[in-house]
Amino acid sequence: MTSAETVAVETLADEASALDSADPLREYRDRFVGAESSLVYFDGNSLGRPLRASVDRLARFAQDEWGGRLIRGWDESWMQLPFDIGDALGRTALGAAPGQTVIGDSTTVLLYKLVRAAFDAAVAADPARVEIVVDRDNFPTDRYLVEGIAAERGGTVRWIDVTLDAGVDAASLRRAVGASTAVVVLSHVAYRSGFLADAATLTRIAHDAGALIVWDLCHSAGSVPVQADAWDFDLAVGCTYKYLNGGPGSPAFAYVATRLQDRLVQPVQGWMGTADVFAMEPAYQPAPGTRRFLSGTPPIVGMLAMQDTIALLDEVGIRAVRDKSVALTSFAVRVADALLAPLGVVVASPRDPSARGGHVTLSHPAMRAVTARLWTQDVIPDYRDPGGLRIGLSPLSTSFAETLAGLRAVEAALRAEA
Repeated sequence: MTSAETVAVETLADEASALDSADPLREYRDRFVGAESSLVYFDGNSLGRPLRASVDRLARFAQDEWGGRLIRGWDESWMQLPFDIGDALGRTALGAAPGQTVIGDSTTVLLYKLVRAAFDAAVAADPARVEIVVDRDNFPTDRYLVEGIAAERGGTVRWIDVTLDAGVDAASLRRAVGASTAVVVLSHVAYRSGFLADAATLTRIAHDAGALIVWDLCHSAGSVPVQADAWDFDLAVGCTYKYLNGGPGSPAFAYVATRLQDRLVQPVQGWMGTADVFAMEPAYQPAPGTRRFLSGTPPIVGMLAMQDTIALLDEVGIRAVRDKSVALTSFAVRVADALLAPLGVVVASPRDPSARGGHVTLSHPAMRAVTARLWTQDVIPDYRDPGGLRIGLSPLSTSFAETLAGLRAVEAALRAEA
């Protein structure tokens, strides 16, 4: 290492130390399992660390509620849990009034239900509305579902072309929507680049065209403030195992604006979505409100852990979480410029923090091999083609020193692969 490189590393180390000392959220890191270890975790945007409180909660549930109350638990609390947790999530992270958010199936299943229901409602109101608008770099599930629903319902897909380091903006959406648009499906934060969409403006553009809009909040819920009611959202879906720390495969949430709940017919009609769950009636009668968007038995164990993160968000405030997220990703960009750009690495995420979500993508042809090498060294980013190493920084569990240590490991791995 040259003397200039040594000075740069020392300067960044001093900055990381100062940022950690001044961080008002630094004490919360100790509440997460594994945060005290030397492992560098850059994948909180795929699977968040568990809270220590969640470990205790799961053990108590198995012993006391499942083991002690057995099937009585359904009457005592479990039947209401998807709605209670949904309301708490809506209040703390989504800007949603009560009665509009519910914990349900996987992200894919909930997206299918809401996109299909929105498409059918739009066509019923105006048979000329047969197009579903989506961008070509949306998350694969979103794109696959849109194609499948269009084929299933006799619709068509209108694609928006975007660059891989950005996402859908107002101009591109205006060009795509019109009198034929039934539904628009967009991600609030692009999974590849971290581009943060202007959700309020894009929602207004969809509505001005007479269309409904379904938002994918998977990469923003718990990291980026959302104002679903104020931004006039129609529908939204998001997962809970990323920044909400619900655990592997924890169930997703659905937001359905009150004004649409009795208008939409969800396509997976199951007993849990009926007006009287235990009436076992011969014909399906949908429940009022968000219950009609459930289908089968709620995955109670899978929705336990997220309660602790929701409570923590309520304690800290989503605005403070966002401020820490911006500081972390901005620091990561500065480190990448200083240590990785000389090796040919390009920041493939927006540099403007107001246009960036909670992760940063670093692009280089060797990143697939670099990621594999880092995993063997307990440095855990993830990889996305083409050549993108994603740095997912969970604000409540990630420190600035950890961020610098991980990016120095990326630098060393790149040199080793050269």
